[in-house]
Amino acid sequence: MRPALAAATSIAALVAITTHASDRARVDNFMLLDHQGAAHELYYYADAPAVVLIVQGNGCPIVRNALADYRTVSDAYAPKGVEFFMLNANLQDGRTTIAEEAREWGIPYRILVDETQLVAESLGLTRTAEVLVIDPRTWQVAYRGPVNDRLSYERQKQAASEHYLSDALDAMLDGTTVAVASRDAMGCLINLPGANADHASISYSETIAPMLQENCVACHQTGGIAPWAMTDYNMVRGFAPMIREVIRTKRMPPWHADPHIGQWQDDRSLAIDERQALVHWIEAGAPRGEGPDPLAEAPTEAPAWPLGEPDLIVRVPAFDVPATGIVDYQFPVVANPLDRDVWVRAMSVKPGSVEVVHHVLVGTTDVGAEARYSGEALMRNYLGGYAPGIQPHVMPDGTGVYLPKGTGFMVQMHYTPYGKPVTDETEIGLYFHDEPPANFLRHSVVLSPTIRIPPNAPAHEESAYFEFKRDAILYSILPHSHYRGRSSTFELVHPGGRRETILSVPNYDFNWQRGYDFVEPREIAAGTRLIHRTVYDNSSRNPGNPDPTRTVVWGLQSHEEMLYGDFMFSWVDERSDAPVHDHEHTEAVQWVGYTDRDMSGGVSMDEIPERMRERFVQAFDTGDENADGELSADEYYAVQRDMKERRQEQPDSAGE
Repeated sequence: MRPALAAATSIAALVAITTHASDRARVDNFMLLDHQGAAHELYYYADAPAVVLIVQGNGCPIVRNALADYRTVSDAYAPKGVEFFMLNANLQDGRTTIAEEAREWGIPYRILVDETQLVAESLGLTRTAEVLVIDPRTWQVAYRGPVNDRLSYERQKQAASEHYLSDALDAMLDGTTVAVASRDAMGCLINLPGANADHASISYSETIAPMLQENCVACHQTGGIAPWAMTDYNMVRGFAPMIREVIRTKRMPPWHADPHIGQWQDDRSLAIDERQALVHWIEAGAPRGEGPDPLAEAPTEAPAWPLGEPDLIVRVPAFDVPATGIVDYQFPVVANPLDRDVWVRAMSVKPGSVEVVHHVLVGTTDVGAEARYSGEALMRNYLGGYAPGIQPHVMPDGTGVYLPKGTGFMVQMHYTPYGKPVTDETEIGLYFHDEPPANFLRHSVVLSPTIRIPPNAPAHEESAYFEFKRDAILYSILPHSHYRGRSSTFELVHPGGRRETILSVPNYDFNWQRGYDFVEPREIAAGTRLIHRTVYDNSSRNPGNPDPTRTVVWGLQSHEEMLYGDFMFSWVDERSDAPVHDHEHTEAVQWVGYTDRDMSGGVSMDEIPERMRERFVQAFDTGDENADGELSADEYYAVQRDMKERRQEQPDSAGE
């Protein structure tokens, strides 16, 4: 699928109600993160009979006092499918303090954090403790006002005599009109300075255009991967309503990491004040104002090779992609024309047809093995890849990938038809070190080919880990799943047990296969585990779900699934002239990491999928050296090595 179809990533805007004066105005789609870092999108709940929001604010006595009444209603109506949330738009509150308030007061609800206040502005909010009931049939506000009539300023009745929220929900469930759609609510005032500002004074020339140049033009330029180019003010003005929508829903810029966790190179996300300025400028009518047009004065065109002319161009054989259907993964092998050994320092992929090339993975074969393909071989000497969102890959300083002469290039091509037949001729550009680097850049994956996602499961989690057996430097991580992927995290468990989440992608988007490079590479002590978790949405609420009724297992195609956490690293004690990396031992570590369901450090027979147990009986009999009933990575590696040696010692019966 293409970037233009990219889904949103973190709940950042209840997109505008058409007019604040209308109580029954339409509420467009929105997306915000809650106080625990989970993402929520309004239109995801299209099949609910109602969506209820109550405006929360830390320390507000009326909100705290209304909690019991709100909970009484939610206890009665949540079993009927009604979705209940809270929303916090206070300038003085942040995710950490909101989470503390939720713990102290036992708040069980998902508290949506409106950091930009764009949601609150669009809804015309003025006070906390106000309830809004949204009708998913029309996406209109069916009721706004207090929960009931029990509370007043510094006064409260022993019991409510009017139950406004319950009455509104009863009417909606009965299919009738809410009798009174709006009532005045009492609560603490919300400071919304942007709602009263002169947004027409925001400068296109000095604020908006430079922001677009820095964050958007890399894709939205002539020849870029975006569907249109930001060539001047008129183009931006014409697309202004669409820009407003994708900014409010955070579909653009396509940056999916939780901003509260980690710091990353090439962070393309917009800051809070940037999102506010851009949306406010558009809502003011996108005024041209005074000053030059930076977009028109400095037009850009996507270069064929962003890193400059490559030292070697590898041309993937042409492939005819049909107009429709599923195309099997292609694994062409291209000969290496070099007559010398080289060290690769960077790689760039130029898709022949960006419309159909979903991703490209590039590795090498062993010497003399060019005619064979295996996924393991591709990853053993991995050069890099391409997918929408992945920039040309420049390897970390002092590292590189060794490319001996005589090897072949293995390429994995994933094509997705887009409505008309096309011939793809992708090219791969390689850039070499002048001298051997200090160290190897290594590549591995936290994966699990044993995943099983039940039918109709809205939030099924799978996990695996990789345990570093020696000190390492971790440079980057990349989560990958398919249409059912909902969210992903990476966590370090340090020796001694300290746990640290290093990346959270709350609303994973299959359309953008983005990796995250640490601003400062992480030092990893031997014995540290890298745990990768993905939550899958196999329900009918997932608009991209091919079939919610089937059990989903591991597979290459997008209608299947993966738990696949890519990472790049170097071993501290390895040097380019003194390799220590053992591919087969790394694969043994991977096997333990996805088979060890209780994460004890070893695999018991009960943890091996039943369909696979018979082939492991001998491994347990001969490999469990300490007789603890489990196979460690070292024990499994020894078993695999012994079996390989026996096969090599056996005579070739075909040649006898």
